[in-house]
Amino acid sequence: MGEVAVLGWLTLELTNSPFMVGAAMSMRMLPLFFVGVPAGALADQFPRHRLLVLTGLGQALTAATLGALALLGAVTLAHVLLLTLAAGVFRGIEHAARQSYTHDVVGAAALVNGLAVLGVAMRAGWLLGSLGVGVVIAHYGSGAAYLAVALGFLGGALALLRATAPPRTSAAVTSSVWRSTVDFLVAMGRDRMLVVLMILTAGAEILGFAHQALLPSLARDVLDTGPEGLGALLAARAVGGILGLAAASAGGVAGGTLFVAVLVTFGASLMALGAAPYVTGFVGVLLVLTLVNAAGALADLLAQSLLQLSVPDDLRGRAGGAWVVAVGLAPLGQLQIGALASLFGVSIAFGTSGLALVILAGVTTVLFPRLKRL
Repeated sequence: MGEVAVLGWLTLELTNSPFMVGAAMSMRMLPLFFVGVPAGALADQFPRHRLLVLTGLGQALTAATLGALALLGAVTLAHVLLLTLAAGVFRGIEHAARQSYTHDVVGAAALVNGLAVLGVAMRAGWLLGSLGVGVVIAHYGSGAAYLAVALGFLGGALALLRATAPPRTSAAVTSSVWRSTVDFLVAMGRDRMLVVLMILTAGAEILGFAHQALLPSLARDVLDTGPEGLGALLAARAVGGILGLAAASAGGVAGGTLFVAVLVTFGASLMALGAAPYVTGFVGVLLVLTLVNAAGALADLLAQSLLQLSVPDDLRGRAGGAWVVAVGLAPLGQLQIGALASLFGVSIAFGTSGLALVILAGVTTVLFPRLKRL
């Protein structure tokens, strides 16, 4: 989350355009669409904890390079976009490996709780990263902030050096990554519910999670709070995620009906966020943003869990890859919400995206009633 803060702020400084902030954010996610299923195949063939170490080191390198360029005064928008794109490739492999490794550690029966606990831990890091990087940007600039982000990625990689891998099942590495990818695509053709889950996951990403691309503009142009205000907004995202996942961990349930209900709540709260700056002020925006991200965290958890639980063990890495592919459509959302904000304002962009997400969830439930029985 510290990377999201500094990426958005640096891009806004370089371009003064919310559309370009959306474009820069899209560079984080664009590779996920292309590497998702192959990344899942890698996670089915190689030690997942080792993949997590390597991807952490790769992201540390890209962040440190951007930090050095910014400190030298040599950073350009092209540097930001290309290095963020490279980091996105590592992120795609990381996401696929992390989900299936969580299943390795806790097992199927405890998967929802395991992913919830993992999500809470991640969002605690988001909270510290959001507030800390906002302060670093305000006092030392974006270059120092990127170096702080690089240290975070490096710490995550080093923490996994002593991790172990449970014994692998019959999915031992016997086929190529290409063959594994084709096998999963065939499985998707046999079970349309996998495709439906991917569509809903992509919808949540395009119409829901894309709201983070507008937070720099919301902080600077609407609320007039500067980088520290942006840090507070991102921290509210983290707090909301922690609350939502804590509730999920206590309940320990996952199902299609709940998934749809959470998506509707996600969309409705985004519509409320559009009005909040003019009705409630900064504190109200923080509260609504907390609700938005509690619903978003639950939607993310349910999407991951339902995809993992809907496939046999030998396809779990590739199920994680399918989630990565769906999330990889985020650039469409970040570009569209950035364009809407540039044309009609931040509030209209939030409200339109939220309404579209509500409609998508409702229509999908009507067209695919089996979803409610998952």
